[in-house]
Amino acid sequence: MDQIENQNDAMVAAYDDEAEASGWFGPEVTFGLAYKHVRVGQSILDIGIGTGLGSVLFCKAGLKVHGMDISPKMLEACRSKGLTALQLHDLSNPPYPYDSESMDHAVCTGVLIFFRDLSPVFKETARILRKGGLFAFVVGDRAECEAHEVKVEPEHTKSERTVTMYRHSPKQINNWLKKYGFELVRNLAFTVFMDRERTMSMRAKAYLTRKVTNIEPSRCGEA
Repeated sequence: MDQIENQNDAMVAAYDDEAEASGWFGPEVTFGLAYKHVRVGQSILDIGIGTGLGSVLFCKAGLKVHGMDISPKMLEACRSKGLTALQLHDLSNPPYPYDSESMDHAVCTGVLIFFRDLSPVFKETARILRKGGLFAFVVGDRAECEAHEVKVEPEHTKSERTVTMYRHSPKQINNWLKKYGFELVRNLAFTVFMDRERTMSMRAKAYLTRKVTNIEPSRCGEA
């Protein structure tokens, strides 16, 4: 048991160290946009929680963090940080395992860059949030004339494969917000680096939005 715990601690440390070394500021930016609008005791759902980097500041601020992720190892990493309200689930496979209007707020900082179509995430988040709830998220940013896809080669991913990432324009984001009943509160652009040496960068944008339109109540298990 001690050996397993040590391995898990090492994995968490390596993941978090890589984020720190490459200058990943998504969690700080989203929290900075949202902190004036949240209160102690409220619930927040971290969509694609990873090791908990996106919600640890909200936890320290007194919010009740819930999280979902496709990776059991990531969820174990969260548990090692004291986060226990966790669900194993694939974000690309709705419905998500939460009842309608069951959360006060939601955050998603590190995974939307891997989705071409963000409709399932916006639709499910709108269903799960209570009216007036915040949705803070980060996307890769692009101008309308720029390519949607970005290929990150193995020398930057530190693996044997090329990773495809997707950038989303403000026009795309605004269309999804309007379609699923959100309004824009604030946004902020910043730079994301792909490697520790910071030789490859990408523009990112953090959005703070608010759910303004209620949806028809339903249970999370319904189609």
